Amino acid sequence: MSQVVREEVSAKSREWGYGVGSTYIRKVHFRDVGMIQQIEQKVVNRLRQVTAAIQQDGANRVNVIRSTADRTAAVEFAKAATTRPQIVGTALARVAKDAEISGALFELLETQNLLQSPRLEVNIVPKGTQLIAAVSGAGGIIASPQQ
Repeated sequence: MSQVVREEVSAKSREWGYGVGSTYIRKVHFRDVGMIQQIEQKVVNRLRQVTAAIQQDGANRVNVIRSTADRTAAVEFAKAATTRPQIVGTALARVAKDAEISGALFELLETQNLLQSPRLEVNIVPKGTQLIAAVSGAGGIIASPQQ
């Protein structure tokens, strides 16, 4: 529309000695309902396009940030996984220097491992009781050496 106005006005403006560079149209009142609806529909469609583009750009930026954070976390976890054996080895070497501490540690670890076993049966034998009598009384099967 601004081009049509510029073409019509340019001939007259040249007669008066000046050229029209740009024309701006403001405050247009349309009387045709169909034209108004078409313009409204174009504006709505353009707003939808712009909104979708903004949402997509935001999602892309979030994905870039998330993937960067995931990559950084993976690198740090990998570093931690590689240093863990060294840390554990150093600690075990320090423990192994003292036989009493290492014996207690490994006894504790063995007991813990036994307690976590799914088929563990524990029989408590009071002090001073013969082992064979205690086990046979607890329902265990005893094979005597005479048989």
